[in-house]
Amino acid sequence: MGSEKYLSFLVRQIHTVIAATVDDEGKPVTCAIDVMDSDENGLYFLTAKGKGFYQRLLSKHFISLTGIKGNDTMSSIAISVRGRVEALGPDVLYRLLEKNRYMYEIYPTEESRKALSAFRIYEGTGEFFDLSAKPIVRKSFTFARDSAEFEEFFISDRCTGCARCLSSCPQQCIEHASVPFYIRSENCLMCGRCADVCPQKAVVRRKALRTI
Repeated sequence: MGSEKYLSFLVRQIHTVIAATVDDEGKPVTCAIDVMDSDENGLYFLTAKGKGFYQRLLSKHFISLTGIKGNDTMSSIAISVRGRVEALGPDVLYRLLEKNRYMYEIYPTEESRKALSAFRIYEGTGEFFDLSAKPIVRKSFTFARDSAEFEEFFISDRCTGCARCLSSCPQQCIEHASVPFYIRSENCLMCGRCADVCPQKAVVRRKALRTI
C-alpha cells in the first residue's frame, strides 16, 4: 500500500480524526476534525475562521493527527500523519463541500459558509499501524516529499548472538539466522525491550533516512 492509498483509507474508512496543534505558549491542543479528501499532494479538511484551531494553523503552519478504525483494540488499524499545513482558496473549499455534503446541514446558507476555510496538509510523513495482523504491521510513509527520517531499533555489530533479545520481543520480529541479528521494523512495536535486555548494548534507537 503506497502513501496515496494510506491517505485515501484515512479519508474514506476513518474520516474523523484527532488533530493536534500548539498554541502561542507552545502547549499542545487537540480537537476532532474530518479529513475530507486526499491526493498525491496531501490531505484536505475544513475549519471555521472563528475557531482557535484556525488561528493556530495560520500561525504555526504544522499539524499532526491520528485516526483509528476497529471495534476494539485487537481489531484496530491506526494511521497517524504529521506535516506542514496551508490555507487554500474557495475552489478547494467548494470541492470539499460537494464531496462532504453533510456540511451543508451544518452550514446551510451561502452566507454561513463564508465562515469556512479549506486547508491542505502537505510535505508530510505518516505511519500505518495494524494491530489486527499477526504479527502486527507498522509501515512508515511520506507524501509530497522524497524522503524522511523515521525512528527504528537497530542491532549493531556489537551483537554477539547471545539471543537474550529473542524471548523479550513480543512480536518475535528479530531475525537470528546470522550475527548481528536483524529487527524487522515493519513488525516492531517499538517497545524497546530488546534494547533493555541486551548485555552488549548492541540494540540502539536510531533515525533512518528512507525514500518511500
